[in-house]
Amino acid sequence: MSEQTEIPTSDRGFFGHPRGLATLFFLEMWERFSYYGMSAILLYYLYDQTSDGGLGLDKPTSSALVSIYGALVFMSGIVGGWMADRLLGMRRAVLLGGLLIMCGHLALAVPGGLPALLVSMLLIVVGTGLLKPNASSMVGELYTPADNRRDAGFSLFYMGINLGAFIAPYLVGTLGQQVDYHFGFGLAAVGMAAGLVVYVRGRARLGQAGDAPTNPLLSGERRQVALRAAVGVAVLAVVVAVLGATGFLTVQVLINAVSVLAVLLPVAYSIMMLRSPKADAVERSRLIAYIPLFIGAVCYWVVNEQSGSVLAQFADTRTDLEIFGFAVPSSWFQSLNPIATLVLAPTFAWLWIRLGDRQPTTPRKFATGLLLGGASFVLMAGPGLLHGVDALASPWWLVASYFVVICGSMCLSPVGLSATTKLAPRAFLAQMMSLWFLASAAAAGINAQLVQFYRAETEVGYFAGVGAAVMAAGVVMHLIAPWVQRRMGGVR
Repeated sequence: MSEQTEIPTSDRGFFGHPRGLATLFFLEMWERFSYYGMSAILLYYLYDQTSDGGLGLDKPTSSALVSIYGALVFMSGIVGGWMADRLLGMRRAVLLGGLLIMCGHLALAVPGGLPALLVSMLLIVVGTGLLKPNASSMVGELYTPADNRRDAGFSLFYMGINLGAFIAPYLVGTLGQQVDYHFGFGLAAVGMAAGLVVYVRGRARLGQAGDAPTNPLLSGERRQVALRAAVGVAVLAVVVAVLGATGFLTVQVLINAVSVLAVLLPVAYSIMMLRSPKADAVERSRLIAYIPLFIGAVCYWVVNEQSGSVLAQFADTRTDLEIFGFAVPSSWFQSLNPIATLVLAPTFAWLWIRLGDRQPTTPRKFATGLLLGGASFVLMAGPGLLHGVDALASPWWLVASYFVVICGSMCLSPVGLSATTKLAPRAFLAQMMSLWFLASAAAAGINAQLVQFYRAETEVGYFAGVGAAVMAAGVVMHLIAPWVQRRMGGVR
């Protein structure tokens, strides 16, 4: 048992919220600095010519690889959540994850070509799976179930995420595109190191949040789990070896396999929790209510998760990069998402507190987020419709699109984080947060297929079609909102 004391509900030392939120706020800020800094230049590193320091891959394959990278990062949250719930506790999982992420960025800082990229991907994928869902779950642990500051607290936490993402493209992006890609990746590693220092120094503020596993393995279970893990790794190694020897281990096979896995994994995981004897009747009802929210989140992230692939390519190849007489690097457009968030997050946090019990229910907020998310993509069909796809588009199209999509995000992302902690069965607290991040994984897996259809001749139909489909999902969510709310067991 930890010697630390419980966090008092009167703790309002960080903008009216528990002081432990400050520790998690700055940890996530630096972790997102490292991740989004890497993401700001990853696509360009993949398709840039080798003479310019890139890997020289074609654009559709590069975009698909960026998408499956994102899918793997979010899918790894299942492993990270399980290890926190059963073995490490959330607090230790976060520390180990941060160390692995830092090593992953250091691997990319070495000019080692494709092998270095694969090593980096493995380390960052595993590290993010340990850190990200567990840091978010600890935010929920700082509040009692009845504390009406919870949604606002997640909105502030979401600001920390986006503060790091806002700074990263200007520093990592500029260094990577204008000096050397590997220097940029090295700076991302420095950012993660800063986050670890903040976390270690501030852990005492967290009280008992995440200090111990919520559903620890019994002594008799450990041997069985270790044996299953060893068998699984051995089978995977054999499959990879056979595919490699027969010539079937290609980039496209990898893309397709990850796409299928990204969609099937959350389905299997949801069934497992619904069938578990550790969830009571009320918790099962809440899990059923969570399913349409999860599907809505997948639809929204299909749009939002294309910022590092399709929208990044649009910024690089279709956008006039001279703004007010100054030529800006295309990676800077990656900061538009967090800029809009930093502007809007305080407004929405204030709005939810101001409305109190009169605020829209969670399903209504999700529906509004979907309508706005889809509209942001429909908007991007405008340049091609008005001026054709051969003329460079005004950068203000991207600015407007990001602003609209983040208005949708404010209605869905922090609200979804909060709803996940409120609807989660106690035995699956960290794993439920991992399931939330599987919505982004499923979206990225779907995108790995979608983005390969994006090119100049399909641009207008691509943006209009994807955007309209997401808006249709928003309409459906509005229609089923009362049904969802009735099954949430009193949770708003």
